Amino acid sequence: MILLQSQSRYLLQILTNRVQNIDKGVELDCHWVEFDDVRYHIQASIKNPHLLHLSVSLPTPPPETVFSNGLPLGAIEAIKSAYGNVVQILDPPRDCFNLTVKLNLSKLPPNEENKQALLVTIASVREIVMGAPLRVILKRLSSRSAPSNAGMLVPLVHRPNESFFLIPQFEKVTVVFPMRFNDSTDTVLAASFLQEFVEARRTAGLNNAPACLWSSSPPNELKEAPEHALSVNAGFVSFVIYPRHVEGKKLDKTVWSLSTFHAYVNYHVKCSEGFMHTRMRRRVESLIQALDRAKPDENANIVAQSKSFKKMSIEESRGNSHL
Repeated sequence: MILLQSQSRYLLQILTNRVQNIDKGVELDCHWVEFDDVRYHIQASIKNPHLLHLSVSLPTPPPETVFSNGLPLGAIEAIKSAYGNVVQILDPPRDCFNLTVKLNLSKLPPNEENKQALLVTIASVREIVMGAPLRVILKRLSSRSAPSNAGMLVPLVHRPNESFFLIPQFEKVTVVFPMRFNDSTDTVLAASFLQEFVEARRTAGLNNAPACLWSSSPPNELKEAPEHALSVNAGFVSFVIYPRHVEGKKLDKTVWSLSTFHAYVNYHVKCSEGFMHTRMRRRVESLIQALDRAKPDENANIVAQSKSFKKMSIEESRGNSHL
């Protein structure tokens, strides 16, 4: 969970504070929204301080993706495998949410290291739920087992009404992201950033990173994709994942990086905009200072006028010469 510190830190902080202050029995009712319209709601009562209800609302899936009971395929199994008896899945979930789980903090491991590791996993509920189908496919790749849907296009939701696509094969998995941005400036910056992203992959230190390609037109892998999924304004990014990229602990990092790739690009686009705006403001300030220095000083003009020569006639100048 390499990126957990920056993306799910708030949920982890709430869980940690609750565990450390469990005896105080404070009422808890908190809503917040994460990137890509993932919404959370966590509740705890004074009567049962060890019990927390955590609800998660996922982005609206496009029609080509497959959800089962409001969740991506394999999400229920992934939750049970990751959390064990600490979490109980409530059916049906609370209104306006895709998932509601009851956390029993009294069942956390007594060992502090194991307890913290499990809290980090609970805080990674977004990656557990939304990355479940992606994890299944990449896990088969790491074990080098033949996928049942080899060569088929597998759409997975990652933003509201938007999908990215997987093409699983025995020796590799190709992942294609159609990139869309609402703002025209964001579109230009994103296209430039993605092309540089591809070029950076070719440097010597990144030889083992997944192969990366960018194109303004749909790649051949998306020839069976629905037409609405191909309407983009920042091109298509493709990654080729091999077994070495998902071996052991690399699997978690790869699943998280792929499932949050659009947010990663959007973050850098916004940072680039902020940097350019800062440079522009500094440039304008320096030009204003230069203009201020170029303005004539009124006091200097008065002194200059007092020292100016007076035009005299010939008779006046001859009279002054006899003095």
